[in-house]
Amino acid sequence: MLDPYIAFLLGLGIVVLLVAWLPLALARVPLSLAIVCVGFGAGIFALGWLEFNPDPRTYDTLVEKLCEAVVIISLMGAGLKIDRKIGFRSWATTWRLLAVAMPITILAVTLLGVYGLGFPLALALLFGASLAPTDPVLASDVQVGKPRSGEEDEVRFALTSEAGLNDGLAFPFVHLALVFGVAAASAGAWPDASALGGWFLGDVVWRIGAGVGIGWLVGRGLGWMTFGRSRTKLSGTRDGLVAIGATLLAYTCAEIAHGYGFLAVFVAALVLRDTERDHEYHEALHDFSEQIERLLMMLVLVLFGGAIASGMFSSLTWTDCAAALAIVFLIRPLAGWISLLGSGHPFRERGLISAFGIRGIGSFYYIAYGVNHGDFASSERLWAITGLVVLVSIVVHGVSATPAMRWLDRNRQPTPD
Repeated sequence: MLDPYIAFLLGLGIVVLLVAWLPLALARVPLSLAIVCVGFGAGIFALGWLEFNPDPRTYDTLVEKLCEAVVIISLMGAGLKIDRKIGFRSWATTWRLLAVAMPITILAVTLLGVYGLGFPLALALLFGASLAPTDPVLASDVQVGKPRSGEEDEVRFALTSEAGLNDGLAFPFVHLALVFGVAAASAGAWPDASALGGWFLGDVVWRIGAGVGIGWLVGRGLGWMTFGRSRTKLSGTRDGLVAIGATLLAYTCAEIAHGYGFLAVFVAALVLRDTERDHEYHEALHDFSEQIERLLMMLVLVLFGGAIASGMFSSLTWTDCAAALAIVFLIRPLAGWISLLGSGHPFRERGLISAFGIRGIGSFYYIAYGVNHGDFASSERLWAITGLVVLVSIVVHGVSATPAMRWLDRNRQPTPD
């Protein structure tokens, strides 16, 4: 048995090398970095080299904080690489996905949890809210390219902007699940009008407004510091580390004001990018964010693979498996398709946007957050089903993303006469 410290250093060294090499090795292969990470983690833990079991149910607080870090850094990178200016008409596809697809998904998964899986309403609502948002971390293969790269067709833009915003907008429904959980634990009934009113004013109106407002203020301030006329402007440093500082500043300021930090980070990135849209420094900021994101993502997914090898799915039933498959192959595609009716986009674009609703690390975060802050019954089955949804999404979308995007690009190019 290896010394745990030496085993950790060995694993960390391998992961860091893979962070640098695997994106090149997998660039033209229908296989994603996430699949390799999960498989690597499952293999390492199956060999028994490490003595601890990375079960998220045992380390739920650590899972929450680690996934939180990955998501906020990913949101900064996603906001920085969007070339399109924000607007009502230019972002029409995004608004459709947020206003129609996400609520339909939350409702459908909640009903599936209650009537298909036998969950209490509060737990089912947490289940629905956690699996509704698409993941900004694992969707890099179907997102827009680097800043100023020009790789921003409607499909890639829609999936990037949706993932950037719906991680924050799912939070009110997580808090609603907490409200239902408290009511069920205390009186065994639904929450009263005052509890629902407090949820709406506090967790919906205030937290969303504070997240967007603080994100805008931080982005505008950092834009002035980065691209202003001062000789000491941050862009003169050429240091991508500024992106991490901007991420942490936006997130913590929003959390201090009891706003949604996820929203604040993404909005701050959009505003920072808009300050000096064509400046080459955005590439340095994005590239550094992406490197840190990949490192943390690989760490989470290696541990996820280890949890699978250690028996995370041992409590699953055939009904649970069917529910997980329905969420990936039925609920999200239908919800996405309904939201895009009348959009005017070609059939193939609507199909790809609807199909690539990748679930991942954000779902882990919301489950951990809900369990840590709420009053729910045993979460063992909830973790197992969520983990299966994420695994299926990683494999299916990871294998199909590269050929699907190539097919889309080929069909977009004009054919010769």
